[in-house]
Amino acid sequence: MRKAENDRNRCVACGLCALRCPREAIEIRKGCYAFVDITKCVGCGLCEDACPTGSIKVKEYEVARV
Repeated sequence: MRKAENDRNRCVACGLCALRCPREAIEIRKGCYAFVDITKCVGCGLCEDACPTGSIKVKEYEVARV
């Protein structure tokens, strides 16, 4: 499963990632950083491509199987 993750220390809250997200999974919080709602994120990578600071990375996570 792929999900986007943001490094708040590098984020400049420009909002480009939120504009590119087709699932509206990203919002700018407190005018300071991008917050990724992982319940909405599908890991498409459009936000990662749009981020000028490289603060958003799409990462692969293992899914626990029961």
